Amino acid sequence: MNDRIDEITNNLSRKRISESTIRRLSLYYRALSLLEKEGYETVSSKELAKREKLTPAQVRKDLSFFGSFGTRGLGYPVAELRRQLAAILGIDRQWQVALIGVGNIGSALVGYKEFVRQGFQIVKLFDNDQRKIGSNHKGIVVSDIADLESELKADSIEMVVIAVPATVAQYIVDDVVNAGIKAILNFAPVNLRVPSDVYLRNENMSMELEYLSFAIVNQHAQKRVRT
Repeated sequence: MNDRIDEITNNLSRKRISESTIRRLSLYYRALSLLEKEGYETVSSKELAKREKLTPAQVRKDLSFFGSFGTRGLGYPVAELRRQLAAILGIDRQWQVALIGVGNIGSALVGYKEFVRQGFQIVKLFDNDQRKIGSNHKGIVVSDIADLESELKADSIEMVVIAVPATVAQYIVDDVVNAGIKAILNFAPVNLRVPSDVYLRNENMSMELEYLSFAIVNQHAQKRVRT
């Protein structure tokens, strides 16, 4: 198994994988997890594609970036492919995560069990509210945001989730980057600047809801035009 993972890693180092391909790998991983729970031992590209509303050709193309999987006519071994995708996605290990901002969103994220199941362990919490600092929040003591940089370094934090107001988000990110963090998930509704070697993902729930409202409004408009 380790030799197989080394082969996959070597393949990745020679290829540039698109963001859309990586997102589909996450879909395949979740589909395979469900298939394994349902007792499937093998799955065809056709069945995997059907579950995710894709084409079998797309599934085969995505997986081919990472090596050769499965056997023609027999399909993919579900458990093995799930483990290999976990290794590719980096979720076959535990990641030490800090969350900054223990407000409504931050508090909800601390209790999000899917993070733990996927290997993302929130081990540090930070806030600037004196009423929260030092308190125990769902088993984690809240630290003072003034100590952010030093504590991130001391505790070997690998990823950071930011759930602070937009007005202070850039200042927080600057401290996070200074602490040597290379992976940031941002929930603040603002575009943030980071160096080119830092990976930043933005999760803007308002924009996602705006997309849904746009879709509904335009669906109704199209129906009126047809009638």
